[in-house]
Amino acid sequence: MKRGWVLALVGANLVAIIALVFAYPHLMISPGSLIPAHAALAENCSSCHAPFRGVPPAKCVSCHAVADIGIRTTNGAAIADASSRPAFHQALITQACLSCHTEHPGASPATREPLFSHDLLNETMRNQCSSCHVPPVDALHADKSAKCATCHTQGGWKPATFDHDRFFPLIGPHKATCATCHTKSDFSTYTCFSCHEHEPGRVQAKHLEEGIRNIDNCVSCHRKGGAEGEGEEGNDD
Repeated sequence: MKRGWVLALVGANLVAIIALVFAYPHLMISPGSLIPAHAALAENCSSCHAPFRGVPPAKCVSCHAVADIGIRTTNGAAIADASSRPAFHQALITQACLSCHTEHPGASPATREPLFSHDLLNETMRNQCSSCHVPPVDALHADKSAKCATCHTQGGWKPATFDHDRFFPLIGPHKATCATCHTKSDFSTYTCFSCHEHEPGRVQAKHLEEGIRNIDNCVSCHRKGGAEGEGEEGNDD
């Protein structure tokens, strides 16, 4: 008899807990507070969650119309600074919002910031970096003819790889350390005047004889480091 009462008590507690989970999920199983934009939904879990199915994408797009994301608010008002934040959601190949977003930022340190994979973009948008990213304006990136993928991957802007042979082959006397040409650890600029053969006054005088006044960008003419006619073929790549 006693065992029966114990089982009945345990069963009653389980029923009570399950009832509380469904009645007050924000208190019983919530992983943490919501982001400010969704704070008003803190006590209405069913706005986003479906029982035993998590957060179906349909719940998200019922408020956030994909065509309007980044352009208009959920109330239909135009977003003032929309032009400064590219609307790329329209180019996503999936509506699995939780692939990037978490509305409970305190749940886990790993999910406090939105995570984004370029693989979620359609192939056309995926290869148009400037659609979302502002191209750098430093000297290293002045030549926009090279594709971003030449040095960068979609996994992150840094670290980047650089095919030195494509721009200036390090052959012959130019098999030098990076610091020889890129001083002060600044790889966005270079100088050819680190070696005694390239004394600025002598170089200036020699070029003036040919009517060349601007010698600030040696590689624009000497793509392989040689004198005129010495290994300069192939400069149009």
